[in-house]
Amino acid sequence: MSELHNLSVKALATLLQTKEVSAVEVATRFLARMGGNPHNAFLDIDSEVTLAQARASDAKLADGTAGPLEGVPVAHKDVFVTRDFATTAGSKILSGYRSPFDATVVQRLRTAGMVTLGKLNCDEFAMGSANENSAYGPVQNPWDTARVPGGSSGGSAAAVAAGLAPAATGTDTGGSIRQPASFCGITGIKPTYGRASRYGMIAYASSLDQAGPMARSAEDCALLLSPMCGADLDRDSTSLDMPSEDFAASLNNSIEGLRIGIPKEFFGEGLAADVRAAVDGALREYEKLGAKLVPISLPRTELSIPVYYIIAPAEASSNLSRFDGVKFGHRAKDYTDLVDMYKKTRAEGFGNEVKRRIMTGAYVLSHGYYDAYYLQAQKIRRMIADDFQNAFKECDVIAGPVAPSVAWKFGENAGDPVADYLADIFTLPASLAGLPGMSLPAGFGAQGMPVGLQLIGNYFKEAQLLNAAHLLQQATDFHLRKPEGI
Repeated sequence: MSELHNLSVKALATLLQTKEVSAVEVATRFLARMGGNPHNAFLDIDSEVTLAQARASDAKLADGTAGPLEGVPVAHKDVFVTRDFATTAGSKILSGYRSPFDATVVQRLRTAGMVTLGKLNCDEFAMGSANENSAYGPVQNPWDTARVPGGSSGGSAAAVAAGLAPAATGTDTGGSIRQPASFCGITGIKPTYGRASRYGMIAYASSLDQAGPMARSAEDCALLLSPMCGADLDRDSTSLDMPSEDFAASLNNSIEGLRIGIPKEFFGEGLAADVRAAVDGALREYEKLGAKLVPISLPRTELSIPVYYIIAPAEASSNLSRFDGVKFGHRAKDYTDLVDMYKKTRAEGFGNEVKRRIMTGAYVLSHGYYDAYYLQAQKIRRMIADDFQNAFKECDVIAGPVAPSVAWKFGENAGDPVADYLADIFTLPASLAGLPGMSLPAGFGAQGMPVGLQLIGNYFKEAQLLNAAHLLQQATDFHLRKPEGI
């Protein structure tokens, strides 16, 4: 029982299906580890709800109606609405909000049998690269509590790394699954845009937001991704009209002859030496497995930063206008009329980074600037997508670093939001193109902090990415290493 928190999703599922352990025993073990909220990873916990779900799973395991992941715990990033737990998106403006329904991703994982442990801390409305923007305090990196866990899915990454949950959901708008997975030494995948339903996922930038799983290994991510994906046409207009697939079925396929593209733009000035060394080591392992490294170019990589920080704030300025204090969430106490209530509620409820992005978005969409900024950014976005398609004529998968450095210390970029923005340079291009991308542990930097390897695939090639990641994890043990004391 004392080691249940160190088991993989697959191992836990096997123990539960063979009735060697009960769902209640598993849930109880994780709830005990969550006591005191280590690393400030959770925003809402309700042991009664969790144990009730576990008892329901035990009943299904007993009568033969269990789902494939029956009784396995999962925790959800706090941008997925849930009926049984509060949903705040890390913002004061949604403090105490209770949704009347579950997000599609939450509902599908519950249908697969997973038991919800609670809601995970994140940057406010998923806006951030360090998890320092949460209204409820920053999440600590389990490898070094003086350092950031990455963002915006920092609570998800920290919970998995610290053994508080075997798996978690995250969202990725510009790298918010991949970067925290890299910083916390776990695995995470963002599927092709539209693969997982956005219904019930609080919107930041609607043309970029995508849900994905975070766990210790590629195998565990594959087990979660299958139920998470699938068409949801009646509730999400951006959902793709295609069924999910068994992403675990091809994990052990040979990658002999796989062409791995190495973009020269990902290995230039600004990449820390310790990160490059770890990534180079992982690429050498791929060569041993029979893959071939192919030099490629993604010439508009640098433009992804200004393009993203025009398009995403523009969409956020529209999406966040629904938060006004009228029907739910925070409302200012003293105001003179409706307009004054709007102003004071938003001034009190939104954090500085959210206000900054709303103002930026309103500016680039305003009369006289729309053509100069937003329209031009959309044109370059298409060019970035075209760059990837040209690259995929020469390779099957693209590999490189997730971030230019390992996790930085809290406050290191205080007062300089652009420094955080620049840290997204390697994850933004795939997001803008809507491509699947993932991070998997590739080693450790000079400070003993984890380094992630990023793999990017062509549209709908999640299985190929997971296959390549799984085989690397069979040849290395970086994904099995844990912070001290876990």
